[in-house]
Amino acid sequence: MFTTRIKFAVVAGTAAVALIAAGCSTDDPSSTPATTSTASMSGMDHGAATSTAPQPATRSDFNDADVTFLQMMYPHHAQAVDMAKLVPSRSQNQQLITLAKNVEQAQAPEMQQMTTLLEAFGKGAPSATMGHEGMAGMMSADQMKSLEALSGPDFDKQWMQMMIEHHQGAIAMANTELASGTNADAKAMAQAIVTGQQAEIDQMNTMLAR
Repeated sequence: MFTTRIKFAVVAGTAAVALIAAGCSTDDPSSTPATTSTASMSGMDHGAATSTAPQPATRSDFNDADVTFLQMMYPHHAQAVDMAKLVPSRSQNQQLITLAKNVEQAQAPEMQQMTTLLEAFGKGAPSATMGHEGMAGMMSADQMKSLEALSGPDFDKQWMQMMIEHHQGAIAMANTELASGTNADAKAMAQAIVTGQQAEIDQMNTMLAR
């Protein structure tokens, strides 16, 4: 009976040591999971997705024109949102402040829709800084710096002139999508851009004429 108790104690002790060793092994750097990828921090600006790597396509109802439209319109919208965010701290024109808020509220959600569609097409998340400075209506870095340095009526006038040009570029891109794209969701977005931004162009032209 005494021998049996000794054997039991030895077995129990061995098991305890094994459990402790297993618990401690999690402190071994070689056994820890990989550190959080910096990709999780990318694309935070403007609500971009966390990775730009292509994903497996879940849809096939699109063509190259749809992809080009979404990839180019994303940074185009991102710049418009940046311009809109300048207004509250530089303008005293309540009508312009409201217009800028409307621009941001319309275009920021559309950017998320573009991200969702591109990922469904297997193209990965778009980038707000894709280097499309030559894109229709896109402002250069120097133009943006010049705008940021203004305030009051001078800012208001420059902002509206720039935004009109910016909107005209977006409408041109949207019309190309309507003519050449095949994806129903992308084309619906393009039509919304044409309708909404033309109305804002008309409003800004009226404001500038006063």
